[in-house]
Amino acid sequence: MCGLVGLHLKDPALEPRLGELLTPMLAALTTRGPDSAGIALYGAEPPDGRLRFSVRAPSPDYPWEPLADRLDGDVAVRRNANMGIMTAGDDPARFLAQLAAAAPELVVVGFGRTMEIYKDVGAPADICERYGLAEVAGYQGVGHTRMATESAVTTDHSHPFAPAADLSLIHNGSFSNHATIRRKLADLGVRFATDNDSEVAARYVAWRMAEGDDLGDALRMVLKEFDGFFTLLVSTRDQFAVVRDAFACKPAVIAEAPGYVAMASEYHALAGLPGIEDAEVFEPMPEEIHLWSR
Repeated sequence: MCGLVGLHLKDPALEPRLGELLTPMLAALTTRGPDSAGIALYGAEPPDGRLRFSVRAPSPDYPWEPLADRLDGDVAVRRNANMGIMTAGDDPARFLAQLAAAAPELVVVGFGRTMEIYKDVGAPADICERYGLAEVAGYQGVGHTRMATESAVTTDHSHPFAPAADLSLIHNGSFSNHATIRRKLADLGVRFATDNDSEVAARYVAWRMAEGDDLGDALRMVLKEFDGFFTLLVSTRDQFAVVRDAFACKPAVIAEAPGYVAMASEYHALAGLPGIEDAEVFEPMPEEIHLWSR
């Protein structure tokens, strides 16, 4: 059992409040996932087409600035607890290889032009406070509270999983055939960081999109290839999508208002949103893909 929340803003006037609105949504689902939590936030792009890398360090006092000085190119870093948000060039493979060689103790949890990811073990409200997430502005965000059932309680196993630029996936449920799909992807050269079944779904979506699928088509293939009980919330730099399996036994509620689309595993996580009383509130049907674009 896990908790999913998401917010896709249509009204730019709400963007300064993204973190303020998402934080209580995440905290509201603590009982669905008390052991760890994570959030992916989408906001303004860095200048000149540069990329933003969300990097986890072993401790809050990690020497980020000396590391940035050792790396090639104009690398900037912003500290946030034990995370460093590193802004670098437009070649992710080159930067990731350089970073791995210079600082193998660091873990990149996500990257892209618009996305930042924060995830950690502990209570969701504590994690939000630790990283100051209520103060973050942006136009879209997804969050996850985890109750581990398929793998260990570690930050690496926490959601979101972000296997490609500006792509994040959060999942409630379990996949019964994830090992088979993992082997298939591994044979195609896809590399995995954990034994988490949700990571398999994230890397499958990323692989399908790299092969030319749009997000909707990739999720249709998830419905075709994956067995199990699941609700997925998947986001890219300009899209926000929800899908449930054929039995739809994992809960999901969507609220669409003039200024936003919001999703949560339980309605009470949506109850504090502005204008919720006038929103269209519904449960997505089995195997329906609901997708919104900027």
